[in-house]
Amino acid sequence: MPRTRSTLAFCLLGLVLMPWQAAAEVHTETVADGLEHPWAMAFLPDGHVLVTERSGDLLRIDPENGERAAIEGVPAVDARNQGGLLDIQLHPDFAANRQVYLTWSGACGAGNATHLGRGRLAGDRLRDFETLFVATPCVDSTKHFGSRIVFDGDGHLFMTVGERGERDRSQDIGDHNGSVLRLLPDGGIPADNPFVDRDDAEAAIYSYGHRNPQGAVLHPDTGALWIHEHGPRGGDEINLPEPGANFGWPKTTYGKEYWGPEIGPDQLEGTVQPIHYWVPSIAPSGMDFYTGDRFPEWRGDLFIGALALTHLARLEMDGTEVVRETQLLDDRGWRIRDVRTGPDGYLYVLTDAANGRVVRVAPGE
Repeated sequence: MPRTRSTLAFCLLGLVLMPWQAAAEVHTETVADGLEHPWAMAFLPDGHVLVTERSGDLLRIDPENGERAAIEGVPAVDARNQGGLLDIQLHPDFAANRQVYLTWSGACGAGNATHLGRGRLAGDRLRDFETLFVATPCVDSTKHFGSRIVFDGDGHLFMTVGERGERDRSQDIGDHNGSVLRLLPDGGIPADNPFVDRDDAEAAIYSYGHRNPQGAVLHPDTGALWIHEHGPRGGDEINLPEPGANFGWPKTTYGKEYWGPEIGPDQLEGTVQPIHYWVPSIAPSGMDFYTGDRFPEWRGDLFIGALALTHLARLEMDGTEVVRETQLLDDRGWRIRDVRTGPDGYLYVLTDAANGRVVRVAPGE
């Protein structure tokens, strides 16, 4: 049974009022700098990392010495405001098929939309690149593209899409925007998607009522999809998407209008409650469970970048309950856009800036 906002309001009140822990000491090392608003990264089997820049470039970087090369064959992007070249993921069978998946804001119709595509990495070129899916309708907007990609273990691809700054789209199941989409790796629609038999709905939609989800990851033990999404002024959320479920935006939110008044009630029957939320907003982006072996004290913890409050959040979990939250790197002033566990067991973050960085992170001595 879906978790409703009304049934979980009381227990979450304790979470949101739980004080953050004091910042912990960590060691950082800049792997590469001079990046133009880097947005996402994916590690290749040889240890190199592919990094997207919002301006439209894809780079291959050697974490050992910072050497980089531009990857050719990427799609043209509409790089304005929050748009551009966004997420990147390798196909689960990358070692055999060399397929790299990208999301980007691309021009279409009278505006633009979140696009999904893939190409085959050969040397420093994406060959045979093809657009697989476009989240329609196209909208005349330069914000809230969502855009994270996650492969599950059952042959599906999840893609998050923001509501493009037009909040009522989130409640319209005839509109891809403001949703988590569930696709096949070729961009097709799974036959068991929740709305596949409804004439009034887009068959790709898995869950809806989302604002702007910019973090997504599979839980390493349960295989469940976890996402987070930006609230307005307060009300950032961590959610566990469920098939056909309504996560409430904008009918219900813990956030307020930027100019002050309430948008909706904190709880609303028939919508799904977040497992955790932030007031004030941290502006979350990027999300990963630490799965490395180098730092046992971090294993299983959830790490999330914060753009507005400029830190790396470490969330220690008991199942789906946050039992402790610590702010790391809060003395750096970095807008952290992405976070991933590297194949070497270190944690890596991207800083969102005109002179952005790839940074290796480890616990302090």
